[in-house]
Amino acid sequence: MVPMESEALTPGQKLRLALELFESGRELMRAKIRREEPGLSARELEERLAAWVSTRPGAEHGDSSGRPRRFEEPAA
Repeated sequence: MVPMESEALTPGQKLRLALELFESGRELMRAKIRREEPGLSARELEERLAAWVSTRPGAEHGDSSGRPRRFEEPAA
């Protein structure tokens, strides 16, 4: 739910929107990979998606400051 222009987003709404946009981007890339490589297994597809998340332009070392970590590594 996005408020009208006259309403300001709360920090929680901004976070929710950012997470929804990220998930939408992942779904779009998943569909692109599936379309380009229809023979991939589900595991191979997820591996390619994880590689894209980790290496897309501008995110070679992550999207924020801090210690770079592997995609599979749990957050602290």
